[in-house]
Amino acid sequence: MFDFSDKVMVMSGANGGITRAIARAFYNCGASLVLTDLDEAGLESFVQTLDPSGQRVIAAGTDVTKSDQVDGAIALCKERFGHADFLITGAGLYLDQLTDTMTDDQWRQTISINLDGTFYFCRAIQPILRDGGAIVNIASMAAHRGSYQHAHYAAAKGGVLSLTRSLAVELAPRNIRANAVSPGLIDTPLIQPLLEVRGDQLLEATPMHRLGRPEEVANVILFLCSDLASFVTAETIHINGGLYVH
Repeated sequence: MFDFSDKVMVMSGANGGITRAIARAFYNCGASLVLTDLDEAGLESFVQTLDPSGQRVIAAGTDVTKSDQVDGAIALCKERFGHADFLITGAGLYLDQLTDTMTDDQWRQTISINLDGTFYFCRAIQPILRDGGAIVNIASMAAHRGSYQHAHYAAAKGGVLSLTRSLAVELAPRNIRANAVSPGLIDTPLIQPLLEVRGDQLLEATPMHRLGRPEEVANVILFLCSDLASFVTAETIHINGGLYVH
């Protein structure tokens, strides 16, 4: 349905369960990709399976909490492809900790990865993002309803939503759209500890009574980056099978 054969997509946190599915979807639609992740070895292994020729996909080991490394990844994109059309921010950290025992370092680490890293990428890519492009930030259902033992994560993702709306206003004159997606329970290793504790309860509370698939998140992001969503900006799409109902 989507033809991105002349487009370039940049993504952070690209070695995760959801983000790997996103990378495959964009690659299958013809896009060239710049994929970044802190786990450089794991990312390189994934890229080899995705594009053994190395012609359309490049990997860059990147710590999103360090703006100079983010700037370096964007510089690599410019050097290799000359521009970018899409940015998807997928780097994240999701660790259990109650607020009354949360340390300064735990708070700072989660905010840095989930919010600061998103900002650094959104800032760095703007000079090479072609007019008519799109940014999609991956937030979370936790940003809307809070999350037990994950106040730092929920707060960071709430900041991502506000950042996205502000970007949409700032970039509209260039016809660049900024949206977010808020996944719920998606079948990846990230949520396995949660499922072990509350899986039955959460699935019962989900009207569709199942976990989402990474590909279902990828498909929504494909739509948001496509011309079919040409008048959609400053929005958040929930992908949770009805678990979060307004």
